[in-house]
Amino acid sequence: MSGTLFVVATPIGNRDDLSPRARHTLENAGLVAAEDTRHTGRLLSYFGVKTPLIALHDHNEDQVVAVLIEEITAGKDVALVSDAGTPLISDPGYRLVAAAHAAGLRVVPVAGPSAVVAALSAAGLPTDRFCFEGFLPAKPRARAERLRALGAEPRSMVFYESVHRVRDSLVAMCEAFGNDRPAFIGRELTKLHEQCLQAPLAALLQQLDEGDIPCKGEFVIVVAGTIAGSASSWEEDVLLTELSAVMSAKDAARVAARITGTKRNEHYARILALKDRE
Repeated sequence: MSGTLFVVATPIGNRDDLSPRARHTLENAGLVAAEDTRHTGRLLSYFGVKTPLIALHDHNEDQVVAVLIEEITAGKDVALVSDAGTPLISDPGYRLVAAAHAAGLRVVPVAGPSAVVAALSAAGLPTDRFCFEGFLPAKPRARAERLRALGAEPRSMVFYESVHRVRDSLVAMCEAFGNDRPAFIGRELTKLHEQCLQAPLAALLQQLDEGDIPCKGEFVIVVAGTIAGSASSWEEDVLLTELSAVMSAKDAARVAARITGTKRNEHYARILALKDRE
């Protein structure tokens, strides 16, 4: 009888957030596949768990997946963990989970901490619909292009950012979404020096520059989506340009009106004006 692949969420900071079920799963698995065995080894040691570890990360995933699938097929339970939070959310593990499904093996999530959900729960921004964008590109031009593509996004947007690029990303977000767009920063979530702050993007940038938000630790940024009827003229131009590139001006105006909640004839006139510039 084959074993099971357990996808186990581990703490993003506070070790007490490890659930009893997650601890039990780690204790009883035959093997723990970890992004960093040293990091996970310290966590397991803290809880007195002695299950053997195997490294599974971006650089060895292709080779290790085959080994783990053989182990599970032979009857061994494997627990997949990342360095922190829920595996596969901007972390390795996708190939293993996909391969387990392809092999007809049982895959079981052991739910728990997630920086995305933690930030959304404390952001005070709309959460009925949201999108997770992960890390923005490191290069300025690619980062600006990614944010421009999100200019008309109506859902709250969640980003991860490193301490080295958080200021550059906030500056780019102000340029793409406007200084007054509501936003939230979760810094060092669940850790000793945790900060949860909601303010317009420009205000968050100012707090970072003035040191009220220390440029230390790990950041999650949540940005409110565009409110129907409130898109800036720049955002409208981006939306109309993209739509009119793949459909007629009439159809593009109709789709834009449905997205923004504004009048179709106004969008149509703007599309014609943009085409005159070309």
